[in-house]
Amino acid sequence: MRTQSSPADVSRPPLGLLLDVDGPIASPETRSIAIPSLVEDLVALTAAGVPVGFVTGRSESFMVEEVAAPLLAHGLAPNARVYSVCEKGGVWFQITAEGTGEARVAHEVAVPGPVTDAVRELAASEFSDTMFFDETKQAMISLEQRTDVANRDYLAAQARFNDAAFELFAAHGLGVRLGEREATDARGEVHFRIDPTIISTDIESITLDKALGAERCLAHFAKSGELPRRWYSVGDSRGDYRMADHLHEAGYDAAHVDVRPSDGMLERPYPIITIEGAINDAAGAEFLARCRRELLS
Repeated sequence: MRTQSSPADVSRPPLGLLLDVDGPIASPETRSIAIPSLVEDLVALTAAGVPVGFVTGRSESFMVEEVAAPLLAHGLAPNARVYSVCEKGGVWFQITAEGTGEARVAHEVAVPGPVTDAVRELAASEFSDTMFFDETKQAMISLEQRTDVANRDYLAAQARFNDAAFELFAAHGLGVRLGEREATDARGEVHFRIDPTIISTDIESITLDKALGAERCLAHFAKSGELPRRWYSVGDSRGDYRMADHLHEAGYDAAHVDVRPSDGMLERPYPIITIEGAINDAAGAEFLARCRRELLS
């Protein structure tokens, strides 16, 4: 639950941000930050005291190279409060003006090594023409669309891969869920989910999700000062609403910015914001620009 303080407490930041990365920050096409204003606005907002948490399925190395490096190159302020929760809560580390901190990894929830090896072999033998095994993941498995492959071709192969991965997990006696399908382990339990996105399939512990990522961010920010009353989460998938779910359930004034509403917006008890005429990182850039104008104009 948030810390209570007087409305006149000027040390309390005006707002906080929890940001998915693929979609609202990194381009789904280039897999990098393609709009320079995103970096400029993030640096300006953190300098104004806004805590920024990145809550992503991406790996530590991706976040260090593709997100932290541009922020550091642009010049994070010494007071910047930036945190990165990767692999949907499985890996987490701090970003400061001095660089990135040592990452912590929830090894206990990782897919067993022999099954990880079997998925790697499956991808290499049958699906290497459309996707690749992400060797940088530490707590989950990810198969990502190759950048030289059309998305429609990838999605067709992805459906076949997801089915094959489900059967592989079931054959190894691991409880697994894919959409409405479930295969339980010997104790009748499910411990892993197969979670497809528009450019990847993640295979992860059912304990990992964007709500856990939000929880880790808030716990970290609470150690370094006041927490805002008002928070925005920003994402491009239905699972990203879980960030705002956690904020709302914890008593904050939460709103969610959906940068790809064509996938289907969810009904929630808090405001859902869309950006007219823009999607993905263009929508993310416009929203951050609005936040900067509101705070710094």
